[in-house]
Amino acid sequence: MAKKVLIIGGDAVEALEIFYPYFRLKEEGFEVHVAAPSKKTLKTVVHDFEQGWETYTEKPGYNFPWVEKPLSDVKPEEYDGLVIPGGRMPEYVRVAASEDVKRIVRHFFERNKPVAAICHGPLILAAAGVVKGRKMTSYIAVRPEVENNGGTWVDQEVVVDGNLVTSRAWPDNPAWMREFIKLLKTR
Repeated sequence: MAKKVLIIGGDAVEALEIFYPYFRLKEEGFEVHVAAPSKKTLKTVVHDFEQGWETYTEKPGYNFPWVEKPLSDVKPEEYDGLVIPGGRMPEYVRVAASEDVKRIVRHFFERNKPVAAICHGPLILAAAGVVKGRKMTSYIAVRPEVENNGGTWVDQEVVVDGNLVTSRAWPDNPAWMREFIKLLKTR
């Protein structure tokens, strides 16, 4: 029986941070489900790093049609791993589906199941209260939320701290998924 992985999604999710793990985990043989505040086709965004800009730029991305269920219907005990992509999705999902997101995330941390978060994804971890005492990375703009919630922020491609795998942004996707898949296979 294949291990099951849940991906948290929502509108304005970074395209490369939802498509890459979705297909990479399927390629590896895992059963992958995506849940969002509502069951719908998601509107993704593309954040790019362009010369002359001091922060990322944002453009519309591909539609993501594979949302299985709303977050309110998620039974986290059915899953072996959790993926939290970035983009602007985490900032609104942590509010729009606040209690469901906290319930889901806390389940994975309480049971020491593998969790992968990238870019702005640690905003959801901070909202769920699971950052304290953790070493992690994220997009630089999320550093204050990590540090203000008791985490240690480092600037590196991928950080593995127990059950948690974090990366800075989509250029780190290969290292991020490589380490997350290792955790999934060993637990």
